[in-house]
Amino acid sequence: MTSAAARFEPGPDDGADGLTVGRAAGLVGVSIRTLHHWDAIGLVRPGGRTWAGYRVYSAEDVARLHRVLVYRELGLPLAQIGRILDDPGTGAKDHLRRQRGELVERIERLQRMVGAVDRMLEASQTGMRLSPERQVEIFGDDWRPEWVDEAEQRWGRTDQWAQYSERAAGLSPADWERVAAETDALHADLVAARRSGVAPGSAEANALAERHRTLMSTYFDCTHAMQVCMGRMFVEDPGFAAHYDGLAAGLAQWLRQVLFANAAANGVDPETATWE
Repeated sequence: MTSAAARFEPGPDDGADGLTVGRAAGLVGVSIRTLHHWDAIGLVRPGGRTWAGYRVYSAEDVARLHRVLVYRELGLPLAQIGRILDDPGTGAKDHLRRQRGELVERIERLQRMVGAVDRMLEASQTGMRLSPERQVEIFGDDWRPEWVDEAEQRWGRTDQWAQYSERAAGLSPADWERVAAETDALHADLVAARRSGVAPGSAEANALAERHRTLMSTYFDCTHAMQVCMGRMFVEDPGFAAHYDGLAAGLAQWLRQVLFANAAANGVDPETATWE
C-alpha cells in the first residue's frame, strides 16, 4: 500500500531497514501485544533485525499489517486473512480490488441495517400510521383515535408496546381493514356464544379464547398469562367493561371466565398469572 510505505520512517531506535514492534504498533494503531500475537501465529512476522538483534518491520511488513487491518475490519477471521494474504496468485492490486469489493458489500449491508433501524425508530414514534379519520372509517363510528394515546400512556414502556409499535407501522390500510374485520367477527361470535350459553372451559369457549389470543398476537406476542391479565382488565376497567357489556349484557365477566378457563387448561394459574 502506497500510504503505508509513505508513512514508513525509521526512527533513531529502529533499524536501518525497519521499525521496532513498538513503533510499528503505534504506526498502524494496534497494541504491541497484538503484533506479538500476529507474529506468533505467523500472520505478520517482522523480517529484519536491528544491530542489537531486535526484530524490525520492513515497509513490506507494515503494508501487510495494513492489509490485515482492513480485512479484520471487514469481519474476516485471522486464519482466513492469513490464507488470503499468502495466496501466491494474489498481488497487491488484487488485494486492493478484493478489499474494495468487500467494503462495497459491507456498505450495502450497513445501509440495509440503517434502513431497518430507521423503520424501527419511525415505528416507535408513530405506531399506527393511519389518520384519525381513516381509523374511524376502518374500525367503526364507536372507535376513538385517542385510545391509541391512552394505551401508550399505560403500556408505552413495555416490551409488548415496542412490538406493537413496530408491527403497527408495517401494516397497510388493507391490513388494518382485515384486522378490523377479524375483530368484528370475533366479537360477533363471542356475543353469540354468550347468548347461547356456551360454558367457559368447553371446547367451543377455548377455541374462542385462542382466536382472541391469535388476534392479540397481531400486535404483540400474547401469552396465556397475558390473556388472564387482559381478562381482569375487561372487568375491572370501566372503559373495557362498558365496551364488552355494550355488545351483550354480562359479556365482560363471561369473557374473563373464558380466558381464565383456557389459560388453566394450558397450565397457567389464573390466580397468580402476571404480565409475562
